[in-house]
Amino acid sequence: MGKKHRLFNSNATEVFFQVLLHIVLFLFFSFDRYKPQVEAFKLAAFINYAFGALIINYLLLPRFFYKKKYLQFFMSLLFIVTCIIAIEELVLEKIYYPDTRGMHFQGVIYGLLDVMPVIIILVGFKFAWDASVKQREVDQLRNSVKESELQFLKSQINPHFLFNNLNNLYSYAIAESPKTPTIILELSSVLRYMLYDCKEDFVALSKELEHLKNFTQLNELQIEERGKVNFITGNIPSGYRIAPLILSVFIENAFKHSTASQSKDIFIDIRIKVSSKGRLEFKCKNSFRALGNTEKLTKGLGLQNVRKRLQILYPDAHDLQISESNGFYVVFLVLQLNTERE
Repeated sequence: MGKKHRLFNSNATEVFFQVLLHIVLFLFFSFDRYKPQVEAFKLAAFINYAFGALIINYLLLPRFFYKKKYLQFFMSLLFIVTCIIAIEELVLEKIYYPDTRGMHFQGVIYGLLDVMPVIIILVGFKFAWDASVKQREVDQLRNSVKESELQFLKSQINPHFLFNNLNNLYSYAIAESPKTPTIILELSSVLRYMLYDCKEDFVALSKELEHLKNFTQLNELQIEERGKVNFITGNIPSGYRIAPLILSVFIENAFKHSTASQSKDIFIDIRIKVSSKGRLEFKCKNSFRALGNTEKLTKGLGLQNVRKRLQILYPDAHDLQISESNGFYVVFLVLQLNTERE
């Protein structure tokens, strides 16, 4: 029903503008400053032109031109234009001007100059209208593909995160650690946000930062007394939105880098600040030692995922820099946030 309703509205709109165009064009076509009344011949001639344009617009264009059958289209167009000129010269002029114009044929050039301006305007409008409708369909299809891709990328995040943390929870449960209930509560809070609170492309910045804090605390349980974790946010202005679950990927990677390569002296420093103009600066710095397969962590699924989402959601509004120096990975991301009205 929804699709049929949109189609009906589109057709009704087109009919309205077609009628409006025909009225305006007829007024210009029939206007004569010395004869303010509408001549019967001009009305009949315009109906002749409009009927020919109707055949071209709704028969020749969809049947031949849009199917790239150009030879058939131009041959049919030539036939229609010839018929229009013939009707005007051999029928209408003999009826309305039997003793003057109707007595002789004034030539093909004169007929074309009389007919073609009206035909070009009417057919040109239809062609432009169809092109506009086709462009809207292309835009809708592009948006649909974009939305599907985003949903696919989002669906990859949750299992990836859940797999890692269930492994940690299993280790604590085996060791009968008293922190197990706390881990379960933290995990439940984080998963609730990931599954239910961030289904949209953008969420309130305050909610995302609260999630990041809980997410960091959950991962901090892995470190125990082996290092230090800082999570610092400056004064956060209200009224801004951000794509969910982007920053958490970098935080998760920071813990993976550090815990996989170090048994002590782990250092993770996370800082987030937002300017009054909505420019978010995210910096995540973590220690690591180049041992084993830690080099592969920078090329994992999560990082590829977040790069792709940034390209889709912030194509010209982000700058991501990842560097490695003096035993530290540093991620620096700048985002131009959306406002709640966007």
